[in-house]
Order: sequence, then C-alpha cells, then structure tokens
Amino acid sequence: GGPASPQHHELTSLFECPVCFDYVLPPILQCQAGHLVCNPCRQKLSLCPTCRGALSPSIRNLAMEKVASAVLFPCKYATTGCSLTLHHTEKPEHEDICEYRPYSCPCPGASCKWQGSLEAVMSHLMHAHKSITTLQGEDIVFLATDINLPGAVDWVMMQSCFGHHFMLVLEKQEKYEGHQQFFAIVLLIGTRKQAENFAYRLELNGNRRRLTWEATPRSIHDGVAAAILNSDCLVFDTAIAHLFADNGNLGINVTISTCCP
Repeated sequence: GGPASPQHHELTSLFECPVCFDYVLPPILQCQAGHLVCNPCRQKLSLCPTCRGALSPSIRNLAMEKVASAVLFPCKYATTGCSLTLHHTEKPEHEDICEYRPYSCPCPGASCKWQGSLEAVMSHLMHAHKSITTLQGEDIVFLATDINLPGAVDWVMMQSCFGHHFMLVLEKQEKYEGHQQFFAIVLLIGTRKQAENFAYRLELNGNRRRLTWEATPRSIHDGVAAAILNSDCLVFDTAIAHLFADNGNLGINVTISTCCP
C-alpha cells in the first residue's frame, strides 16, 4: 500500500475503538445508540464506553462493515515504522509476521514471555538467561552435554562473530514413544534482511563419518518452531546422535560465513 491521503485518515479514524484505539473491524457490532467498540474490548465490557448504554442485545452495523471492506487500514506497527495499509482481512496475517513487530525472547520453549526491540534482545538474554554461554569466532564447537536425558530438552548457545550475535539451538523432541529426533539450527539476532547476508554450516564428525547441513540462518523474528516443523534444519535421530557422541556428549562444529552480495 502507498501513503494514505488525509481523507483516508479521516475515514479510518471513524473505526477507532474508544477503549484501545485499535480499529473496529468486521463483524462490527454497535450499542443501541450506534457507538462502536472493537470485539476484543466488547467481550470485557458490560456497558458502552461512549454513552454507558447497554451493549446487548448485539446489533450488527452492516453499513460500517461495507465501508470497512472498502478502506485500507494501517498496520498496527505503523508507529514503529511499517508503512503498509491493508484490507481488514489481510491485517491479522501481516501483523503476525510484520518486520516492525516487537521481538519475542528467542529462547526455545514458551516459558519466557519477554518482548522488546531488537536492540534490547541481547541485554535481556544476558540478564534473564545467564546460563547461556557465548563463544567468540566464526568457527566454534557447540557441545551438547547429556544428550541421553529423557524427554524433550533444549541446548542453547551464543556465537559472536562479524559484529553480530548468533543463537545456536539443539532441540530434542520425542516424536512418539521411544523415538526421539534432534533438530539443530542457527538464528541471527537481527532482521530477516540481515540474516540473508550470512550462511552457516553444522557438522557432526567422528569415527570416519561426517554429517553436514548448510543453510541461511533464520532471523529470531521467525523463531525455531517453524523451521523445526518443516525440518528446515539439521535433523537426526538418536541412533545417528550415538554414532557421533562421546560419553553422551555431542559436539557440533558450527561455522558462520558471510555471503557475497
């Protein structure tokens, strides 16, 4: 979408929710006096925030829904730099992957709910996740200890090179009873665009065997879950892990390189 005209701004402002200032999008419900409130806010309210009138029974405003379908709405991350305007049906999907949305804590597992700017990610990791080791250099060994631990386990490490920080993740999942799979991947603490400037190589070595995976690192904005779901990473099972492990410890050689533009 291009820059919106003043008239267009005037039109979208008619859809502002008086409670959260986000947009009231279809299905659009009004109070008995005709005031609008967005659906997430409506579920928490018993009275209209504008006139204190009753919100029930639900009255649908079909005329406003038609107008909403003809208007392009700004992305909710417009304040942090997104210039896109979208049809209301495309808005949620875009906002889920918008480059300007806040960054979540990149640590695997959903226990940490932190969110913030890209610049704040490293200091969050250093203060809240002190156990993560950082190694310097473009060629390091990521040592995962006790890979025979039962159940799902994550090993996480940081690698610092080329003026950037990379997060190395080895995740073990139990696919079904007794069958475990390992997923190893590298993420850049940076944007997708920055990630495209790098390549990484993961290598398991030992007993005259070698297993290698090469790819572009993912941005922490994309996270590990989608990569693991699509097996877009180094995938191996317990039997392979044991071919390369030494006393239950697995060393993965990690090499980061820059791509020529």
